Amino acid sequence: MRELIYGRNAVHEMLRANRREVYKILVAEGAQEKGALAGALALAAQRSLPIQRVPRSRLDRVSDAHQGIAAEAGPYPYANPEDILDLAAGRGEPPLALVLDVIQNPQNLGTLLRTAEAVGAHGAILPQRRGVEVTLAVVSASSGASEHLRIARVVNLARAMEDLKERGVWIAGLEHKDERAIDFWTADLRGALALVVGNEAEGMRRLVRQTCDYLLRIPMRGRIESLNASVAGSIVLYEVFRQREAAGR
Repeated sequence: MRELIYGRNAVHEMLRANRREVYKILVAEGAQEKGALAGALALAAQRSLPIQRVPRSRLDRVSDAHQGIAAEAGPYPYANPEDILDLAAGRGEPPLALVLDVIQNPQNLGTLLRTAEAVGAHGAILPQRRGVEVTLAVVSASSGASEHLRIARVVNLARAMEDLKERGVWIAGLEHKDERAIDFWTADLRGALALVVGNEAEGMRRLVRQTCDYLLRIPMRGRIESLNASVAGSIVLYEVFRQREAAGR
């Protein structure tokens, strides 16, 4: 099965990550070959990949966000949860994983994956059913960050969380309604951690919530009741990053 990855950053990062088989690069005629597009073409040339100049209208039929380039590539290379822990061990770092419970909006998933990669997370875990998988829209929304992350899909998310706990990883769920939740900046987030972000409308499912070791909330003073899932998850991921950086210094 082949996919068409589009967008300058997405294609560039896909080539940088070098985890997919790539068959050819399509470039719109007249596209300005600078920045990420120039970088993508240089990487393609290094790997001796076919580069085709095509009418812009051909890429327009794929997406109006192609930015002059697309790549025909193999399917996304999913990992497994063990790969995430192995990567952390190889880096000599406490594991940091993002667990996403039935995220259904590709833009939200892409944003969360982009933030996770930016703060140095070792991977993400998704359920195989109901939630969105790593689609072309997700790759584009993450600006290619998904290509660098180890992303696993599991049949039973709660069971995968239990397996992480058995390996010494603490599970923190993001929850704004539960009275047991503590302000996220008061928690010690420096150790081995998996952060769970729930569904955009309903939050975490019951069993997933019960499997968490503790719950975090983001205090708010305004009139709205909650934040967008990707915004909330990104805020807490950066608090993890801040605490770990401070501890390192």
